[in-house]
Amino acid sequence: MQEKRRMGRPPVDTEAITLRLPREMIQALDDRRREESDLPTRPEMLRRLLADVLQVSDRD
Repeated sequence: MQEKRRMGRPPVDTEAITLRLPREMIQALDDRRREESDLPTRPEMLRRLLADVLQVSDRD
């Protein structure tokens, strides 16, 4: 049996946040994750979406 990989310590220049979402938003997030070729985790998908939104906002 293969040993489960540990995530390790998070990067020093980051900060954890806690977020509660309605079930409908979680379902929409999961649907969007399935469209990606690498099936990102929920936190990774949120990072990608947020990065896209902030990039667009900077252009305005």
